[in-house]
Amino acid sequence: MGEVPQIVEMKKDVSNTIGKSENEARLAILELAHMMSVPMSLIAVLNLKVPEAIMQDGSNTPLSAAQILARIRPHGGADAENLQRLLRLLTSYDIFDEHLSCSGQRKYSLTHIGKSLADDDQGLSYAYYMLQHHEDALMRAWPLVGEAVEDPSVEPFVKANGVSAIEYHTKKPDDNVMPSIYKSFAGMCVPFMMEMLQVYDGFKGVETLVDVGGNSGITLRMIMDNYPNVRKGINFDLPDMVARAPNIPGVTHVAGDAFEFVPRGDATFIKSSKIHDFRNTNFRALNFL
Repeated sequence: MGEVPQIVEMKKDVSNTIGKSENEARLAILELAHMMSVPMSLIAVLNLKVPEAIMQDGSNTPLSAAQILARIRPHGGADAENLQRLLRLLTSYDIFDEHLSCSGQRKYSLTHIGKSLADDDQGLSYAYYMLQHHEDALMRAWPLVGEAVEDPSVEPFVKANGVSAIEYHTKKPDDNVMPSIYKSFAGMCVPFMMEMLQVYDGFKGVETLVDVGGNSGITLRMIMDNYPNVRKGINFDLPDMVARAPNIPGVTHVAGDAFEFVPRGDATFIKSSKIHDFRNTNFRALNFL
């Protein structure tokens, strides 16, 4: 009889554990089901230029939704309540800090993550990368991902848009397309390279440096500005990517395919461990590192 309470207690512990697991699973599924609301809300906030409004004059002063709208829509016609809903959601993902006054008024400032979405003194931020990766053409491809399992002969982006992602962005007649892509990559690349160049000195003794997948050549420009010994930079990327790359002193833009050849140099620089092969409908990646 003395063992009965112990058995009952063990069953209770097991029941609590199962109940907790079920609750965690249910909450996880609910979050996954509504996950699209997070990037879509962030895209809306970025298009509205909310981070710039809060960071006006570099102050990051907490503002209410109405005060934010007064800066970005000075002539009115916008809904502060709906904006606040977006801000509250993104606060839970550490984009904004919420400041609640004694009167119940909610104001918002930018967290460290949020500040990375506001333009710096060079007009760059992570926002452009986020926006570029949620363009309509890319979003049209996501519902077709499952079809790539059943029929891998045509990638989802091609099914949705008729051409590959590279062709779509580089063949469009809009003169703003390539600059926006360059800005998207620069927004991610420049902060990374600034940090890297502070701690890495592996470019000493290099005279000719090849950047594989160098995009606009901005990485080479930063390296060469910091290392005068690098006298020649070769920016190597796909033909359409370098066709409209800007002129940079000491940098030669070379078009080609890294799966076929890579120009010679004293050193070869690759920012990512993978170079993606967009030539074929099947997505392949080659590890260089």
